[in-house]
Amino acid sequence: MDYGRLDEHQPERNQPDVQLKPEVNAGSSISKIKLLVIIALILIVLSLVSVGLVVHLRTKSAGGGSQSIHPRPTEAMSRVCGRTRYRNLCLNSLLNFPGSSSASEKDMIHISVNMTLQRVGRALYTSAEISNVEMDTRVRSAYEDCLELLEDSVDQLSRSLFSVAPSVGERVGSSEDVMTWLSAALTNQDTCTDGLLEVGNGYVKEQMDGKLKDLSELVSNSLAIYAAANDGGEFKGVPVQNRRRLMSFPEWLSLEERRLLEAGVGGVQADIVVAKDGSGTCKTIGEAIKKAPESSSRRIIIYVKAGRYEEDNLKVGRKKTNLMFIGDGKGKTVITGGVNRVVNGVTTFHTASFAATGTGFIARDMTFENYAGPANHQAVALRIGADHAVVYRCDIIGYQDTLYVHSNRQFFRECNIYGTVDFIFGNAAVVFQSCNMYARKPMAQQKVTITAQNRKDPNQNTGISIHACRLLAQPDLEASKASFPTFLGRPWKLYSRTVYMQSYMGDHIHPRGWLEWDGTFALDTLYYGEYMNSGPGAATGQRIKWPGYRVITATVEATRFTVGQFIYGSSWLPSTGVAFLAGLS
Repeated sequence: MDYGRLDEHQPERNQPDVQLKPEVNAGSSISKIKLLVIIALILIVLSLVSVGLVVHLRTKSAGGGSQSIHPRPTEAMSRVCGRTRYRNLCLNSLLNFPGSSSASEKDMIHISVNMTLQRVGRALYTSAEISNVEMDTRVRSAYEDCLELLEDSVDQLSRSLFSVAPSVGERVGSSEDVMTWLSAALTNQDTCTDGLLEVGNGYVKEQMDGKLKDLSELVSNSLAIYAAANDGGEFKGVPVQNRRRLMSFPEWLSLEERRLLEAGVGGVQADIVVAKDGSGTCKTIGEAIKKAPESSSRRIIIYVKAGRYEEDNLKVGRKKTNLMFIGDGKGKTVITGGVNRVVNGVTTFHTASFAATGTGFIARDMTFENYAGPANHQAVALRIGADHAVVYRCDIIGYQDTLYVHSNRQFFRECNIYGTVDFIFGNAAVVFQSCNMYARKPMAQQKVTITAQNRKDPNQNTGISIHACRLLAQPDLEASKASFPTFLGRPWKLYSRTVYMQSYMGDHIHPRGWLEWDGTFALDTLYYGEYMNSGPGAATGQRIKWPGYRVITATVEATRFTVGQFIYGSSWLPSTGVAFLAGLS
C-alpha cells in the first residue's frame, strides 16, 4: 500500500518511501500486438452485446415518435440515479445511451452495466496505445498494473452483463455473483488509481488520468443501481443456523475435488509435477503455470515438491482457471521472493512473490514468503484477486503488506500469517477461520497493525472477517511488546469493514484496539466490530469510541459475518479442510 513508515506524528499517506533514480525502459514488457488482439476480441464482444441490447430497447420503443434533440431525464432515470453516489454523471450517461428514453427501471440495470463495460473497454484499448512510451521502472509498473486491472474489469463487467441483460444468452451468475464482480471491478479501478498516484505527475499519468476519467464513478453507479434493484443490503445472505456444520469443502467443488483437499500428497494424481531436481514434469512453477490449460472447466492439479522456489513474477492469470497447487507442507514447499517498493521501485501490487487472479484458485500445504524485511516497507508475499479462492494449511510470511486479499471471494483455513504493518490488507470479501495471525517486531517508531481494509463504496459487499482465529506475538515482538503496540486494524479507505469474532487475542493487543489512519478520516463511515473474543487483549472497556466501531452483542448481527452469510452465494459455500463453521460456534 501507498504509505511508508508508520509513526504517531507523521502518517505518510500517499508518499513514496524514497526518491528513486529513474530507470529507463525503452521497450514494453507487454507485447503490443498481443494486447491489440485481446482488445479487438473484447471490442467485438462489446459490439455484439451492445447491438443486442439496443435492438431490444428500440423494439420496445417502436412507434414512439422522434426523440428530442436535448432529451430530458425520464422518471425511471431520475429514480434510478437518485440511488447512486454520482447522480449527475448517472443521468448524463443514461441520456446518451440509445433507447434509454423508453427504458424501465429494470432496463436501467443492464443499460448502466453495458455502458460502463463499453467505457472500460475503450479505456483499455486507448491505454494500450502508449505502451511503447519510455517509462522508468515505477511508472512502467503502475501502467502495467492498470492494463491488467482494466482487462480483469472487462471480464467482470461482461459476466455481470450476461447475468442481468435480457436477450443476450443464458445467465452466467447469481445476484451474489454480480454484486461480487461489480465490487471487484470498482476495486480494480481504485488499485489502478492508487498505483498512478505513487508515480507522481508526468506524461503517462496525465494520459492515463484522461483515459480513466469517470470509470470508478460509473462502476459505482452500476453497483448502486443493481444493489437497490435486488434489495442487496450490506449484509444480504442466506440464513444459516448457528450450528457446526461438517462440510469438508466448498459446494462449488465436486466430490472428487473435495477428496483431493482431504487426501495426502500420496493420494493425489497430479496433472503437472514441479521438482527442482528434474524428477517432475517441470523444474519451475512458472513453467507449470504456462503449461496449464486456459479456461479449464475441470480442476488442474499442480504438485510442487519440497524445495525453495524463487522465481520472478509468478502469477496465475485470469485465464488460468481452476488451478490447485499442492505442496509437501508448510516450510517444505516454499515460494519466495524479495521484491519491494524501496529497492525495486515498483508498485505495491507488483511486489507479490506469488499472485493469483484465475477463478477457482486453491493452494494447500505450502509457504508463500517475501523476505524483503521491515526496512524495505511494502513487500507482498501473496496477492489474491481470484474469485472462489481457497488457501488451506499455508504459511504466509512477510513484514509490511504480507497478504494482499485484493478482491472477489476468498476463504483461508488453518493458515499462519506473519507481519508487521497492515499485514492483511485489501478489499476482498474474505473470511479467515482457525488461522494464526503472528505479529512481528517492526522498525523503530512503527506500530503493528494487523489489517487495513480498503472498502471504498458503501455498496461493495466486501470486508475482512476473522473468525475463531488466534492473534499471537512472535518471540521477537514478545520481548519488546511494550515499545511496539499492536492494533487490530486501521481504515485504509472510507468504508473500511473488519470484524473479529470468537478469536483469542494475546496481551500484545493495545487496549484501544484500533488505530486511526489519518486524523478523523473514515471514523464515522467505517464498520469495525468485535464479538465474543477472548484472551488478555480482548477486553473492550478501553476501546476507541469512534462512531463506526461497535462491540457486537446481537447474535444476528455477528452471524452476518460468518462463512454462511458473508461470502455465501446461491451456488457455493466457501470453506476448506476439516469441519468448518458455517455459522457461529
